[in-house]
Amino acid sequence: MSSVNVIAEIPNKVRSLKKVSFKKVTNNGFQKDVKERVDQFFQTRNISKFANSEMVIKTILILSGWMATYFLILSNLISPWGMLVLAIMHGFFAALIGMNIAHDALHGSFSKNATINKIFGLLFNLVGANDYVWGISHNIVHHTYTNIPHHDEDIHQLPILRMEPTQELWKIHRYQHVYAFFLYCLTTLSWVFKKDYVKFFQHQLGGHYRKTFPKKEIFRLFFYKALYYTLYLVIPLLVINLPWYWIIFGFVMAHFVEGFTLAIIFMLAHIIEDTEYPEPGADGKIDMPWADLQMHTTANFAAKNRAVNYLFGGLNFQIVHHLFPKISHVHYPKIAEIIKQTAKDHQLPFIEHKTFFGAIASHTRVLKKFGAAQI
Repeated sequence: MSSVNVIAEIPNKVRSLKKVSFKKVTNNGFQKDVKERVDQFFQTRNISKFANSEMVIKTILILSGWMATYFLILSNLISPWGMLVLAIMHGFFAALIGMNIAHDALHGSFSKNATINKIFGLLFNLVGANDYVWGISHNIVHHTYTNIPHHDEDIHQLPILRMEPTQELWKIHRYQHVYAFFLYCLTTLSWVFKKDYVKFFQHQLGGHYRKTFPKKEIFRLFFYKALYYTLYLVIPLLVINLPWYWIIFGFVMAHFVEGFTLAIIFMLAHIIEDTEYPEPGADGKIDMPWADLQMHTTANFAAKNRAVNYLFGGLNFQIVHHLFPKISHVHYPKIAEIIKQTAKDHQLPFIEHKTFFGAIASHTRVLKKFGAAQI
């Protein structure tokens, strides 16, 4: 694939992060053992690791709700307040697309057919984000350097949010457990108008360095952003028989719901009590294998809650997802116990909260702790 060097001379500070490595995997270690046990689960039952009929039905339902709410808003058949409700619902369906369909597809776990994964992965662009940037910042950076300060960009969102103990403490952080939840509502608005552009042209994304940027992806970035602005701003402003400010308000409210839903699920999986923030040694090495790192930095929540399991794309089984991102989330509940037992056998933590609101309370306490004092 052809690429373009956007900046001819790259400042040395861009490359200041030392490359992180992990302890070697051993034949009798957790990483090898858990893989063998999970592989055996699928082999003995002769079932695919990819989407099943349940996932197909879920995909149809989510996409139908997403499209129905969009076209009903454009129809002018609904009252203004009814349209606002539809906009909020549409934002939630957009979040469901991101968590359930596009997320699996971009990890290559929706289907064994790469073309099908690519097609469904494109939906990520239609809910406001860029699939190329996500593929690097999430699939590569976050999954490799989970909760490692300065290497995992997902724990370095905004300077006014202190989410790990090495970050500089500001006075305003004392109140972050209050204002953080409002900022979470702005997540996808940031993706749509700022974050994707900034991250696309960054050479250093956490622990991942890029010297050049693919020309094809530069075109796709601006093409899909233009398509998104057309679908969600230009067409509604031209078609809907309401004042422009009411339409913009509906757009913002949809993103508030979408952004909060996506942000809070991530936070409950990594920024809660008992998760750790390991720092590499002077040689850049983390003193544990990669899979062991996941057990120290990632958490499950609400594993027995059927609604949470169904709606949030299995991301409440975040430990399972981090260890096996190539397996569709519909299988996560079945293999979570295998991982839990294997972790116990290897004397590794298995962090989990029994309820959704219990996890939120834990996240709030962590925000309050990181905002109160230098840890």
